[in-house]
Amino acid sequence: MTTVLFWAGTYALSCFAIALGIATVQLLRGPTPQDRVLALDTMYINGMLIILVLGVQYQTGLYFDIAVIISIFGFVSSTAMAKFLLRGEVIEP
Repeated sequence: MTTVLFWAGTYALSCFAIALGIATVQLLRGPTPQDRVLALDTMYINGMLIILVLGVQYQTGLYFDIAVIISIFGFVSSTAMAKFLLRGEVIEP
């Protein structure tokens, strides 16, 4: 791995970690449930991006599979939470 790619990955990891920290603060102090769901959505996206950068740095494909699984579960959970906040129930009879 080249030096430029290493430093770019390190910078990206630090930026994503800072964004994850800011989203965690917003999750804890969000005034409305919608703000908290948005913060949780941001957290899973930042976590997925951290795993992708680690996959590039370690040059292994396993991290990409993990990132796909995280993105699928994150999308489903965000959709379920949005539906719950909108209608009050996730599964309709």
